Amino acid sequence: MIRILKESETKREAIFAREDPVANVEEPVRAILEDVEKNGDEALKRYTKEFDGADISTVQVGMGDVEEGFRRADPVLVEILFRAVDRIADFHRRQVRNSFLVNEEDGIVLGQKVLPLERVGLYVPGGTAAYPSSVLMNAIPAKIAGVKEICMVTPPGKDGKIPPNILAAAKVCGVDKVFRVGGAQAIAALAYGTESVPKVDKIVGPGNQYVAEAKKQVFGKVGIDMVAGPSEILVIADEKCDPRIVAADMLSQAEHDKNASAVLITDSQALAEAVQGALEEQLPQLKREEIARASIENNGKIIVADSLLTGIEIANDSAIDTSDSAAESTISAYLSKNTQLKDSIESSAAGNATANIYAKGNAMVVECTLTVMLDDGQTSAIKNAGDTVISSLKPMLSSMRSDVGADNMVMVVAYLSMDGSYITGGVAK
Repeated sequence: MIRILKESETKREAIFAREDPVANVEEPVRAILEDVEKNGDEALKRYTKEFDGADISTVQVGMGDVEEGFRRADPVLVEILFRAVDRIADFHRRQVRNSFLVNEEDGIVLGQKVLPLERVGLYVPGGTAAYPSSVLMNAIPAKIAGVKEICMVTPPGKDGKIPPNILAAAKVCGVDKVFRVGGAQAIAALAYGTESVPKVDKIVGPGNQYVAEAKKQVFGKVGIDMVAGPSEILVIADEKCDPRIVAADMLSQAEHDKNASAVLITDSQALAEAVQGALEEQLPQLKREEIARASIENNGKIIVADSLLTGIEIANDSAIDTSDSAAESTISAYLSKNTQLKDSIESSAAGNATANIYAKGNAMVVECTLTVMLDDGQTSAIKNAGDTVISSLKPMLSSMRSDVGADNMVMVVAYLSMDGSYITGGVAK
């Protein structure tokens, strides 16, 4: 059962401290890397038999098998995948870096040329942790960057096959080659190349402790995205939150890895106990109950604090990979402490201004009233001037919204004449 602790009695560094069941994987991983570099496909097949229980005759998945997996995948999921591809691609197109040349003086030319990599290796975890999203989140940016070939590695089931949903995601994203191999041995194959697996320029994607260590050791011979640690999530919630939803959020990360860390910070002892009970109700329903339970019992914590401002401070200090604020009072508490936006509006040059900033559900609402001198025919000009001031404040508002995890922000702006009569107004989201 997850522990409930008082924030006042818990050291900050202990909140995300985790028990590490595998203290040192450096040497075992090094041995695997050397074996695959020397013995190629033979070593891959041997490790796949040893670690995954699958006796495979070929390392590469044929394109016919990929097509078959696509046809067997859940049609509803396939539709969702196509929709997700469009959204993810739209986001990453905005990140594309462009080449440039500058010739501001005779004889001096400065510039940068951005070229895509030839071949990238994508690692996708397998088993019951085989998430199609891992394919999308890594393959789509590579495609948009112009990478010419994407090679995907993922561990097979005991039958030697890859789950249909993973193959469907690979087809939807335009993955060029798929290989039924996982773990440190798959990283070695991508880094060094084998008879079946081509050597790549960069390896990306999440994995367990052995995969992370393998990426660390091959870095320099091949590029990597990062050495990622175990999953972690911090949820900030008040007494109004549904404990079942909070528990589900925590388990969404806990089921990834026994080393994952799921933490709830609340100012309500009643919610803490309700979430503790909800976790116990939901754990038996998970296919990965053993992993999630180990994570929750060894590394999970519910912290009861005097104020939800403490949760915000912990989230900012720890910079964890997943955070979730589900509390109206969290936003209210933050706004009562941080008056920067309110002060900026009320000191704006657009005229006498007042601002009321408050939480509404999980949204942040900013009500602005600007009182201005009104001459005939100047309504439009005044509104434009006011809009300019408000627009200049939006980045600050967006930053504050992000700090507290508000789902939406709404600005309600009214322009009044000196006698208090309404000129014009509007709502901006």
